[in-house]
Amino acid sequence: MARVKARRARRSSYPGSIRIIGGRWRSRRLPVLAAEGLRPTPDRVRETLFNWLAPYVDGARCLDLFAGTGALCLEALSRGAADVVMVERDAAAARQLRENVARLEAVGAEVVALDALEYLAGRASAFDIIFIDPPFAAAADMIPRCVERLAEGWLNAGGSLYIEAPRAFETMRWPDDWRMLKRQIAGPIAYSLVRG
Repeated sequence: MARVKARRARRSSYPGSIRIIGGRWRSRRLPVLAAEGLRPTPDRVRETLFNWLAPYVDGARCLDLFAGTGALCLEALSRGAADVVMVERDAAAARQLRENVARLEAVGAEVVALDALEYLAGRASAFDIIFIDPPFAAAADMIPRCVERLAEGWLNAGGSLYIEAPRAFETMRWPDDWRMLKRQIAGPIAYSLVRG
């Protein structure tokens, strides 16, 4: 019995799969790649985040600049977001994202195989919710650079920006009209919600 439970735990935990927590695809498991730097937001953190975002998700337009496993945008879509754009520079991870979108028959999901800064170098398109969750090794460099570009019209007025970083990541300076709403620590992770 113990062996069966151990096998089930290995099979259902990352890097093998992610679980959608709420909404129309609640409890659905999706396969994900085992790749360096690919780290899905833990279920407990995702649950807290989507409790924070509950009044804003329905009908929202969402952007994930470091989509990885797609856990954040697919969760948002499951909970009623209108459309999501998942930016992922790793070709194999982007391919897996497209397969998972097809598996869910998800309408309103777009996967863009680009680097986050390359994507943000394009013409600004406003989103209601933006997720920044880079590989931890790149967080100190990438988060400030992304925020600087996002301030150029990517976040709707009153929109929400979620940032996930290593616990040691220092709170940064935001544009004057943005404010930090929430910040929590979960083990090695610091996660914050900023309102534009």
